[in-house]
Amino acid sequence: MVEKTQILLIYTGGTIGMVLDTESNALKPFDFDNLYNSIPVLANMNCCINIYSFDQLIDSSNVNPDFWIKLACVIEENYEKYNGFVVLHGTDTMAYSASALSFMLENLNKPIVFTGSQLPLGMVRTDGRENFINAIEIASAQTDNAPIVPEVVIYFENRLFRGNRTNKFNAENFDAFLSGNYPPLAEVGVHIRYNEAYIQKPNFKKLKVHKKLDSNVAILKLFPGITEKVVRSMIEVEGLRALILETYGAGNAPTDAWFIKALKYAIEQKDLIIFNVTQCKGGSVEIGKYETSIEIGKIGVVGGYDITTESAIAKLMYLLGSGYTKNEIERFLQIPLRGEMSII
Repeated sequence: MVEKTQILLIYTGGTIGMVLDTESNALKPFDFDNLYNSIPVLANMNCCINIYSFDQLIDSSNVNPDFWIKLACVIEENYEKYNGFVVLHGTDTMAYSASALSFMLENLNKPIVFTGSQLPLGMVRTDGRENFINAIEIASAQTDNAPIVPEVVIYFENRLFRGNRTNKFNAENFDAFLSGNYPPLAEVGVHIRYNEAYIQKPNFKKLKVHKKLDSNVAILKLFPGITEKVVRSMIEVEGLRALILETYGAGNAPTDAWFIKALKYAIEQKDLIIFNVTQCKGGSVEIGKYETSIEIGKIGVVGGYDITTESAIAKLMYLLGSGYTKNEIERFLQIPLRGEMSII
């Protein structure tokens, strides 16, 4: 008899964990202690599911670095007991959380599958049931006694994505997530078809959990008509250590003298790291490809290639919290550490 895989289900909050109370006609948290009664098909799967529920369930809009540290600690404490993990999480900040966990969990060799839903689990047309069942199956999937997907991923609406490559791009459709620059790791239909060439390979090293994050980062999104006052005010934020510059297209920005001067001041006088990330959901930053990006490259703005803003935030918090020098951080920003970017 094949031994059952052990899965830890971690419920943090979010739409997927809600059901309709027939008496009050209001949504209330789903009772995961009755999981097998509510979704009987789980009993037919070759896995055993245990449940960890956060004491205080949160809306994903309230997610912060302390939450990520708590989640990482839960995984660390249970890492040796389980073959895989499924994290039920609100969709609004799921891409941020999946990105953060990917950096915090170095040498990860087991699946951590984030999933959620657009409609509560207790509603008739919910997408949560299928997302939940398929996430469990993916987390427990093995070949030659090794997990098929040993990385942090997001499963949503028949597709599995690398967690630190995703954006939530739709607030209404069931197909809510996008991975504009990296193919799906799996596609689910009658069968689950894994795209093994794109999945991280296990290194079988000991898990190392990074629990120090520095949130002294900010995002400056460029737009036509942005003023010097706005840019300067962002640069002067007290305690700021890094600024993500969301630029146009392939990393383009205004060439106005005041703009270049402000960024140069930030880098040289304020000692800020400025990380150039494209506003586009697909494509890559190529500093110097167009004239409008040449000057920011000359003054030391760091190009982010095809990294997402969500992943850029998480990566900077991780690197800043790890005690690296500015030069080291700028070097690591241009190297894929967890498969979060592709170098041109």
